[in-house]
Formats: sequence, structure tokens, C-alpha cells
Amino acid sequence: MEVILAEHAGFCFGVTRAVDVVYDQIKKNKGKKIYTYGPIIHNETVVADLEKQGVSVIEGVEELKKVTEGIVVIRSHGIRKEIYEIMEAQGLEYVDATCPFVKRIHDIVEKESANGKTIVVVGSAKHPEVDGIVSYATGPVFVVESPEEAENLKVSEGTEICIVSQTTFNTNKFQETVDKFSDTRYNVNVVNTICSATEERQTEAEAIAAKVDAMIVIGGAHSSNSRKLYEICSKKCANTYFIQTLDDLHLELPKAVKLVGITAGASTPKNIIEEVQNHVRTIF
Repeated sequence: MEVILAEHAGFCFGVTRAVDVVYDQIKKNKGKKIYTYGPIIHNETVVADLEKQGVSVIEGVEELKKVTEGIVVIRSHGIRKEIYEIMEAQGLEYVDATCPFVKRIHDIVEKESANGKTIVVVGSAKHPEVDGIVSYATGPVFVVESPEEAENLKVSEGTEICIVSQTTFNTNKFQETVDKFSDTRYNVNVVNTICSATEERQTEAEAIAAKVDAMIVIGGAHSSNSRKLYEICSKKCANTYFIQTLDDLHLELPKAVKLVGITAGASTPKNIIEEVQNHVRTIF
């Protein structure tokens, strides 16, 4: 059986940077308590390894307010603006590992909102990245996750709108959603803030899925970009499987399957990808 591994699979720049920051803080600050505000990335394996090395995850504001010392590392997804203010008020030391692509969205939203524009974020309202983004708006801000939600949004005609996207959103779905904001009804400024790593992964995964007999997507259960890859691949390949680690791989492939594709979300470590790839090549 032949296996095609996506070239752009696994840790992206922002995730690599964030994870490196935490391990660097562990080395530099022996004896000091290290925290991350929220899981540093959406990958249970990485978070578990950091916990073994004494890193604790702060799950929310109430937990943060109980922390009196140590170093807090801000996750790659970013945080709400007021969280910075709370940490500074408590005199906590923190290291900001927010992805630069996410930081750029914060700056855009803050600037455009201050200029009187209504902000529309295309993404999942429940995702921590989006939760952080909306906090930078000082005026009206809406989150829409689909063309249908955009169509039903109650915004007065003639409103000046700035549209941005969650960095890991589905590229095609973003365009379909944006198209619902007609220039004849609104004064629209669209800033496509889907990061290049996401676009590369999605385009490549779709192309591979279209030509293989089975497709494996590796990613964390709570990883938005991994879920998007699974959605895209599923439309092109009926035999698409979503797994977190090799332990989840229980393939019952038809004998006719000769070509298997593998891709992975931006929060998936290289060693997990290699384990899955080697297993598929060996077993099948």
C-alpha cells in the first residue's frame, strides 16, 4: 500500500513558537512555578507532557485571580484584553506566546472599531481565539460561523463593516460567508486573516483526499483547524478518519484500498505523525 503524507502537516510557526516558549521557561526558571493560561495548544499529548514537568493550566479568570506568584505563559490562541490587565494588577510575571497572526487581528479589530466600524468575526464564538479577538472591539461586534448566520445578522443598511476571520477557519466557507455582506447594502472592508499555514494545509489536504482511497487526519479533539481538515477531506474521500494518536487508529479498510493519505492539524507533534505513517506502511 502506498502512503502520501502531506508536506504541510503538523506544527505551524505559531504553535512551534508557543510550545518552545513554555519549554524555554521551564529550563530558565528552575524552582519557579510555570502556568499557561488555557492549554498552550489544542493537543492533549503536549499538554500532558508539560504537566509532567510541573506546568499547570489556568482554566479561567477565577483561577487566575488565585495565582499569587510564578510565570504565566499566554497560549498561542491569545487571550481577552482584560486578562492582561488582571495579571498586571496582581503583579504577575507573564510571557506572551500569542501567535503573531492572531495579534495582527487584535490590532485590526482595535483600530477599525475605534474608527467607528462594526466588527464581524467569521469563526466559532466558543473558540478561545475568537473570544480573545472580540474583546478588542470597543463598539458593536458580531461573530458568525456560516453563510446562514451572516444572512440572518441584524445590521442596518449602510453600516460600515470590517470583516475578519478566525485564523483557522475554512477558506471556502469564509468566502461564502463574506459574500452574504453585499456592497450594495453595507460599506464593507474585508480582511482575510486566515493564516497562510491554514490555507496551505486545507488546499493540500483537499487535493490529496481527492485522489486517495482512504484519508487519515491527525489532530487534537478540540483543535479547530484539525476539525476543518476532517470536514474538507470527508467531502472528497468517503473513507476519512479523524484520530488523535496511533491508539485511535482502528482501520477496517476494504481490500481495494491501495492509496492512503495522511495529514495533520497545526497542533499535532511530528512524532505522532511519524508513528501513524510508519504503522500504516507496516501493517497494510
